[in-house]
Amino acid sequence: MRIVTVKEKSGIPKYKQIVASIEGAIVAGTLKKGDKLPSLNSIKNQNSLSRDTVLTAFNELKTRGVIKSIVGKGYYVNSEDVDINRKVFLLFDEFNSFKEDLYNSFMSSLGENVQVDIFFHHFNPDMFSKLINDNAGDYSSYVIMPANLKNTDQIIERLPQEKVYILDQTNEALKNYPSVFQNFKKDIYTGLEAALKQISTYKKVVLLYPAARQPQGILDGFNLFCSHHGIQNEVIDSLAHRELSHGELYIILDDKNLIRIIKRIKEQHFFLAKDIGLISYNDSLLKEIVEGGITTISTDFNLMGQRLAQMILNKEFAQVENPNRLIIRKSI
Repeated sequence: MRIVTVKEKSGIPKYKQIVASIEGAIVAGTLKKGDKLPSLNSIKNQNSLSRDTVLTAFNELKTRGVIKSIVGKGYYVNSEDVDINRKVFLLFDEFNSFKEDLYNSFMSSLGENVQVDIFFHHFNPDMFSKLINDNAGDYSSYVIMPANLKNTDQIIERLPQEKVYILDQTNEALKNYPSVFQNFKKDIYTGLEAALKQISTYKKVVLLYPAARQPQGILDGFNLFCSHHGIQNEVIDSLAHRELSHGELYIILDDKNLIRIIKRIKEQHFFLAKDIGLISYNDSLLKEIVEGGITTISTDFNLMGQRLAQMILNKEFAQVENPNRLIIRKSI
């Protein structure tokens, strides 16, 4: 049975007719998920087309996730949902409560008929490279959260530049890509400066900074703040075996260590804010409630998701610095 039919002088581009023919066959049940499509050459020869015309049609269906290619074998039906008009590759570093807010905002802002596949590299450069290599050419847009991994530009350049969007952290090597990002150095500096009155009541400010997972800008902004204001400070990479001392203010960048230090405060019979101060990075609903409220320095993750979706839908090239603010609660 002939799957693809192309008419001369129909007013519809020939590659669009190929797309419509394959979609029609899927809707009619002639083609089902897993079925092999006619080869590029057979469609080309049957309809007196150029190979590029057929390939353009297949690539459109592929980036929407309707079909997939298997090297050395050909093209196969990947999905029977032909209403999907955009397929997005979303690569996060890890998943947590505030990334969930970002994800939900992004999804709700994209609208209907968009498929988003989410992946995680967990700060592993080999995993980062593999995920991008394995999915190159399969999506209409690629959203990449490079975190602080090195040389990510060399890996990302394997993707079509016009389809790539950088999220959360960026750097000079990625300046040619649209992005929605945090200015970590400025954000922590201005956040701490806004809390200077409260911070000044403590003897020492301690930054818990595991360098393998955290942006360099946070450390740079912290050091700049302490230097400008003459704040006694310390940078540590772990709470293991740490004895808390009265008059210390801790800046905690992740939720697991936030729970650990709250537990440690209780174990040492200290009182939060009175004996030990806490500032957490990245706000969440939990931090509004736990221990009467934890002070945070945080970007607006809902706005970040909305702005990213807008850029993708409008095919907009922009480099947007997401707003950040200090939220003072009872932990300092």
